[in-house]
Formats: sequence, C-alpha cells, structure tokens
Amino acid sequence: MPLEFRKNQWDAHSIETMIQTIETRRRIATTLLIAAIFAQGIALIGCKPAAKPEPKPRPVGWRHIGDWSGRGSTQTESFNIEGTLWRIRWETKGEETPGTGTFVVMVHSAVSGRPIALGVEHNGNGKDTAYVSEDPRLYHLVIESSGVDWSFTVEEAVVGDAPSGP
Repeated sequence: MPLEFRKNQWDAHSIETMIQTIETRRRIATTLLIAAIFAQGIALIGCKPAAKPEPKPRPVGWRHIGDWSGRGSTQTESFNIEGTLWRIRWETKGEETPGTGTFVVMVHSAVSGRPIALGVEHNGNGKDTAYVSEDPRLYHLVIESSGVDWSFTVEEAVVGDAPSGP
C-alpha cells in the first residue's frame, strides 16, 4: 500500500493561534524566571547572618607611676612599666632669658642603660603630654635641661572597665 501524503492541513488561522500560544508561554516563562530571581534575592537578603555588634572600646585609665621636678639636668630612679603605652605629662616655666631654655627627656632601659626613645624635646616655657609606646620593662629617664624649671608626671595606660558599685 502506497503512502499517502496529505496536503498541509495548517491554515493561516491555526498557525497564528500556535504562534500566540508560544508567545504567551514564553511571556509566562520569563515572568516566572524574573519572579524566581527576585524571590531568591529576597531570600538571600533575609538569610544574611546577623550583623555582629561593634565591640565597644574599653576605656583607658592612667595609673600614676611617679612625679619629678627640678631645674637643670638629672636622672630619675628606675620605675616599672607593665604595659606597652605610657605618657609623660610635662611642664616648663620660669625661663630666664626668652628663647634660651631647653628641656629634653630621654627614655632609657634601666637594665642595660641604653637610650630607647626621645620622650620630650622642648625650648622655652610650655606644657604638653608625650606618649611612649615600648615593651614592658624597667625604665629610667635622663633629663637634660637649662634655663627652665621643669616638672613631669609619668602615667601608665590601664585598659579595662571601671569597677562598678560603691
């Protein structure tokens, strides 16, 4: 039996209907894809790990180490610094001739005697705070001064929470 070929049964109306159906399905698929991407984005935002609270900086206090004052050059006795940050709050006054007073404080290791850092260098009357950041150790200070009265306080940084209660 020979095969019978039928003529194309598709008319223009059928083809147009099929094209509209394909376009509608494509629009639906595109809309669903966009909705899925949007939903995934929302889910990712909602699933973000909770933000870690920023650590509060712990307050810095200052522990008194010693006070020195005088006129001219000298060396302090040894003192122990247990942390890595300390300060020298200094003041010079009573300059005899303006512009001629000098005040220099050198930080030395009290064990080896070697100079470690220049703490203060100032000419004339003045007042300021110098910070020293070095390893914990025994220190002493060498003061070279002329033409001014000087005084200073050494304090060590102490980090922590203030005690609570009375």
